[in-house]
Amino acid sequence: MKRALTDTQYIQRLVAEGEHCHQDFKFEISDARKIARSISAFANTEGGRLLVGVKDNGKIAGVRSEEEIYMIETAAGMYSQPPIQTTTRTFTVEGKTVLEISIDEAPVKPIFALDENNTPKAYIRIKDENILATPVHLKVWQHSKKKEGSFLSFTDKEQQLLDLLKERGALTLNQCNKLSRLNRHTLCNLLADFIRFGLVTPVFQAHKFLFKLKED
Repeated sequence: MKRALTDTQYIQRLVAEGEHCHQDFKFEISDARKIARSISAFANTEGGRLLVGVKDNGKIAGVRSEEEIYMIETAAGMYSQPPIQTTTRTFTVEGKTVLEISIDEAPVKPIFALDENNTPKAYIRIKDENILATPVHLKVWQHSKKKEGSFLSFTDKEQQLLDLLKERGALTLNQCNKLSRLNRHTLCNLLADFIRFGLVTPVFQAHKFLFKLKED
C-alpha cells in the first residue's frame, strides 16, 4: 500500500518543479488585483496553481496572516470577471503555513482581471509568465462560443493575408495591419479564424506575439 506524502514532502516536490506554465510562487499576497491576473492567466490557459508563502527561489517563507486568504477570495470573486471558483489547501512546512491555490481551466473563456481603473483585461499563461492576451486571442474565444457549425469563407481578403504571411514569415498584429491594409477589426477576425482552422499559429517571442503560417 502506497504511503501518503507528508505536507513537507508534497510541497517540496512541487517547489522542486520551479515556476512553469501551471505553477507560480507567491512570497506574499499584497494586491488582490495582481492575483486576479494570475487567476485569469491560468483559467484562460490550462489551469494551474499558486503556492503562497514560497519565494521565487523556492525558499519557504510561510503565509503571514489570514488576510492573504481573504485577498485571494477577493481576487477570484471581485476582481475576476466573471467570478471564478478556486480551491485552497493549507500545508504546514518547516513550521510555516503554505497555501496551494488551484485554478481550473475555464470552460468558457475569457476570464478577465480588473485593473486599477476597473478595466477588464484577459491574460494567458506562457511558461512562467502572465501575458496580456491580444485582440486576436479575444476573437478566438469569441468565435469559439458560436454554437452553429462554422466555416471559413475564402475571398480575396483571406488570400491576401495568407500570401502576406507566406511571403514575410512571422508578423506582429501591427505589421499585419500595416502591410495588409485591412482594417484592424477585419484583420483580427481573419487571424482568429485562421488560428481556429489550424492555418496560422501565434508565437510569443521577445515579449510580443507574432503570427505565422502553421507548418505542416
